[in-house]
Amino acid sequence: MKFERQPMVRWYNVRLLATTGLKTIVSSLFGNFADKREIQAALSANEAYDYSDKEDIWVDYVADVGDGFDPTYTMAHLLAKPSISVEHQSIKRGEILIMGGDQVYPTPEVVEYKNRLQGPYSAAFPWKENDENRPHLYAIPGNHDWYDGLTNFIKLFCQDRSIGNWLTRQKRSYFAIKLPHRCWIWGIDVQLHADIDKPQRDYFTEIVRDDMEDGDTIILCTAEPAWIFDSIDKSNDTYDNLKFFIEKHILLKDKKNKNCPNKKLKLLATFSGDLHHYSRYEILEKEGGQLITAGGGGAFMHPTHMLKNHLTTGNEQHAKLKRTFPSRTDSRKMAFTNLLFPFMNREMSMMLSFIYLFIIWFLQSMAGNTVTVDLAQIPYAWENMGEAFLVINDALALNPLGILLNLLLVIGILTFTDTSFGKGRWNWIAGVFHGVAHMINLYVLLWLFSRINFMLLNGEGFGEIYQQMHAWRVASLLYSAIFVTEMLTIGALSAGFIFGVYLLISSLIFHSHPTESFSSFRGTGYKNFLRLHITSTGVTIYPIGVRRAVTNWKNKGTQEKPVFEGSPVKHELIEPPIHINFNRHETSREKSSTREKDASRRVPSQWGTTDH
Repeated sequence: MKFERQPMVRWYNVRLLATTGLKTIVSSLFGNFADKREIQAALSANEAYDYSDKEDIWVDYVADVGDGFDPTYTMAHLLAKPSISVEHQSIKRGEILIMGGDQVYPTPEVVEYKNRLQGPYSAAFPWKENDENRPHLYAIPGNHDWYDGLTNFIKLFCQDRSIGNWLTRQKRSYFAIKLPHRCWIWGIDVQLHADIDKPQRDYFTEIVRDDMEDGDTIILCTAEPAWIFDSIDKSNDTYDNLKFFIEKHILLKDKKNKNCPNKKLKLLATFSGDLHHYSRYEILEKEGGQLITAGGGGAFMHPTHMLKNHLTTGNEQHAKLKRTFPSRTDSRKMAFTNLLFPFMNREMSMMLSFIYLFIIWFLQSMAGNTVTVDLAQIPYAWENMGEAFLVINDALALNPLGILLNLLLVIGILTFTDTSFGKGRWNWIAGVFHGVAHMINLYVLLWLFSRINFMLLNGEGFGEIYQQMHAWRVASLLYSAIFVTEMLTIGALSAGFIFGVYLLISSLIFHSHPTESFSSFRGTGYKNFLRLHITSTGVTIYPIGVRRAVTNWKNKGTQEKPVFEGSPVKHELIEPPIHINFNRHETSREKSSTREKDASRRVPSQWGTTDH
């Protein structure tokens, strides 16, 4: 497939921020009025996807893919290998690949899916004609997939299409997969922080009623780590929605539900992406359970040093943090990269300097009518900063609109403050200091540049020439040109540095702005995915980590059929394999009876073919 390699998304690009923000608002406002999940339910039957006739099966889970080429292709290349070695053990490529949300960034345009997801994955694992053992691919949408109302997600993942040699099978944005030994994987669609819709709930109710037996186990995949959000921000209702679904459809606590009598299901683990790191919490209950965030498919890395050691989910279950990738120490160290903010985010830094210029231009235009506070004519008199601020104070006192512009600068910066993560009111205090710091920076630069430029243009040589030629207008134009240049360079650097320092302090001290502080430097390291092995004894989870994405990929093929070669992908086991026992004691007769029942159920075959 021909595609264009993409760099990491520049999240502080002003145009991107505007378009993404607009799409977020539109999709949030109108998503519930154009919910395509209801259309999917009307057009497809309630069916599970059956792989239960195998003795064992391998399954891969990856989330938050489709960003920059280097990390996305690095992970796709590793997922496509027939097997990889970890600790002298060979673990096979998954016969099923599950993508756990946010398959593309920043918005789900056709061209973005092609360049950031389909192209890299097709190149890593090219389509093979007449391959009867093609692995299957299932996906649940994240918020970025929902920005167009799920239109392109449905076309790509719900119409039996191929992404390289992976074949999509699902008909809806959610699914139930039946694995060997009465283990299931459920993928749910939580839309944009919305309730799980009734057609989706009806789908899983019928799956439990018609296709599941007492004692079946479930691995649940959702697009958001609600347990982390709930522990940080109690006003966040994402966990309430998840808890409602688990209690009603897995734990079957709804006494009014007569469709599933005498059935007890077990939730083994819950997987999620959205936060682009690896973290695992273990529920401290009698039966236990794993809460795993594995959003390391290619997008920028999220910090781990903000995570709590213990959390309480829904005021009921207590969970303990077992492992993170990167480590908290490495996460803190990487936060200092924000000191390079003005160099790594030139667009945002330039925008701040333009705002500075606009405020100064407005004050000078207003002050020009009053000789006593003429900012355009008196900079040479500002021998020290104190005198300069007295002149500025006089100018602002006579210009209410000037005061308003300064307030808008502070308030505009303040609205950036993170209100979800961190330490509550301290976040607001830090936000106020951030806004005031920009306002002070503006006037310090005004005094500094004015003083330097006046001394330069009125010193020996320049001053005599201008006085002889009476070229004060030329001098004024030259002064303005130099001032604008200084503000757009030095001003942008200082404004960006202040912004970066704020993000650094917020991250390390206030534990806020996890996304904003780490998207600023677009880290391509610390990627991860999960490889699962389902056997008769239980589920073994291998968390695979890649500390550094390969960055020297070279195309040795053609544009239509690219073949990329680069340095070896160095992967590691993030922590020892996590084994979850089924804890069942069936007789051989019971197993045989179960298989006979399963064979008669309404589930499609696990294999299928389609046109590429």
